[in-house]
Amino acid sequence: MIRNRDQLSATPAHKVALDCLTAGIKAADPARLTREAVSLADGTLTVGDASYNLADYDEVTVLGGGKAAAVVAAELEAILCDALDGGLVITDSPDASPAGVDPTPVDPDRVEVLAGDHPIPSEPGVESTRRLLEAAEAADESTLILGVITGGGSALMAAPAAGLSLADLQATTDALLASGATIDEINAVRKHCSAIKGGRLAAATQPADVCSLVVSDVVGNDLATIASGPLVADPTTYADARAVLDRYDCDVPAAVADHLEGGAAGKIAETPSPGDPVFASVTTTIIGDGRTAVEAAADRAREAGFDPLVLSSQIRGEAREAAKTQVAIAEEIQASGQPIAPPAVVVSGGETTVTVDGDGVGGPNQEFALSAAVELGVAAGDSDAGNDTVVAAVDTDGIDGPTDAAGGIVDSETIAPGVGRNALAANDATAALDAADALIETGPTGTNVNDLRVVVVDVP
Repeated sequence: MIRNRDQLSATPAHKVALDCLTAGIKAADPARLTREAVSLADGTLTVGDASYNLADYDEVTVLGGGKAAAVVAAELEAILCDALDGGLVITDSPDASPAGVDPTPVDPDRVEVLAGDHPIPSEPGVESTRRLLEAAEAADESTLILGVITGGGSALMAAPAAGLSLADLQATTDALLASGATIDEINAVRKHCSAIKGGRLAAATQPADVCSLVVSDVVGNDLATIASGPLVADPTTYADARAVLDRYDCDVPAAVADHLEGGAAGKIAETPSPGDPVFASVTTTIIGDGRTAVEAAADRAREAGFDPLVLSSQIRGEAREAAKTQVAIAEEIQASGQPIAPPAVVVSGGETTVTVDGDGVGGPNQEFALSAAVELGVAAGDSDAGNDTVVAAVDTDGIDGPTDAAGGIVDSETIAPGVGRNALAANDATAALDAADALIETGPTGTNVNDLRVVVVDVP
């Protein structure tokens, strides 16, 4: 799975870190998650706690999008066989194998896989989403829709609201991603600039029954935030979206500012809110999330003879600051054997952010690794505190920010603290880690359950 593993396996601690990351990503394989949640027996389809008698429907179809959507769709097709009539999903990597473990490209026969782009929406994504909405609107009361919603769907399912253009969405997404806003704040804006997000896909499917399968990439599994909640009620408003732009001083196109202002003034209909009858026929099952990956990484650490500590699956905030905290925990483990004694592995998930002030390139996990390298380097210069610690962080989808790397792996000797600080000031983690041969490369994994980080503290 990790293409450059041999290059990165400098010590046993590095190997343990890479093993833990691999185990976490494999555990989040959406094909496996789908098989565990979905079954078909005697004409009854069961998804989690929901059951459907397929004899009640003239058509069963799959609709949705996200980075793991093609993998889930292929598995649903394998489970339902002739009981599935067709469908379409939108993804950014149609040929990505499930969590990097199957070399065979994902290619469902009955479900069409359409192209989109992430993290910035694109023209192919707009065309694909138009077809998705048309298919949803064609459904009737005799249709059962299997909704596939996974992380990354916000950018992939791109449908500008009336009066807005793709360029408006692209500029707004750029501004939000660089602002340091949280994902729920970003998606509050996206939902109110879209014709599909914030429950609008659910409205388009009426009067069909919808059974939604969700792979979550959102801290806390807020359904309204995952892929901007196309099949669930939206608790946010136009006024909330406008407040996000004000809070982070985001410079967005005039058309977007005017659109949100008009919505806040009641001139444009709100997104479907909680209690709206369009959701009466929609059920939702979360089949996997960040904790899935975190727990698997902890299990792998235990198998390797390390005492695992699951710090949290819901870490958020600035990536560089989160790294300082986790390095400090590693220092305490070495110094006092608290809260666990070495050899130990601290595992965490969640989604950190980066407020971009410089003009460099990188992603949150690379910035986390770079900041950790600085802290470890400083500690090693003062004592032996950083010499036996390895820190690794990846985005489980294999693509960290606008780069081709999944993340980075560092120790106290990877990057000189002064060099690292300069790179952090420029938000240029990719170049710094690349120069140190410390980038982790997986390629698209076919899944997405947010960030995964491991801090390996070996015995001095």
